[in-house]
Amino acid sequence: MKRGEAERMAPGRKRRGGKGGDRRRRYPLRAGQLLPRAVPAAWRRFGFAEAGLVAEWAVVAGERVAAVCQPERLSRDGVLSLRVAPAFALELQHLEPQLLERIATFFGHRAVTRLRLRQGDIRRRRAPPPARLRPLTAAEARWLEDRIAAIGHDDLRQALRRLGRAVLGAAPRPQDSSTEKAPGEAGERP
Repeated sequence: MKRGEAERMAPGRKRRGGKGGDRRRRYPLRAGQLLPRAVPAAWRRFGFAEAGLVAEWAVVAGERVAAVCQPERLSRDGVLSLRVAPAFALELQHLEPQLLERIATFFGHRAVTRLRLRQGDIRRRRAPPPARLRPLTAAEARWLEDRIAAIGHDDLRQALRRLGRAVLGAAPRPQDSSTEKAPGEAGERP
């Protein structure tokens, strides 16, 4: 080692190169070992809790506002950068106090102190098409009605009927439809 090099090295670190140098690991690393190095870089680039804000933007901002703007970045000092459709930028300036209040409600504290608007095109996300439900077999319908018949409250019974039809209708059709087995019998899943 050269003179003075030992002072510059951090305690407990080995010198690179040569014997005892920086060797490649021959075993897998746990995610917990990698995250502390990766998270600060992502935080600097995208900001604190941006993933939740982006994922729930339509809920936070409201459908009308979310249709014409989208969050781009949340800085550490609480400035939320939004990309806004050009025709809506002026109106969003007037809605800033209400939007800041909605964002504070979402986070539970004032994570965003002001908005920075940037005009540009908005990438619209398409909602996935609703799942198509198959009609229930006679045995499935009878099994469902038997399960909810004892419920005395009409609204609750109707809600459970809709839920049951959605769950059973999303499942694949039973293998042998000629038998009159109920969905919960003989090991078959409802």
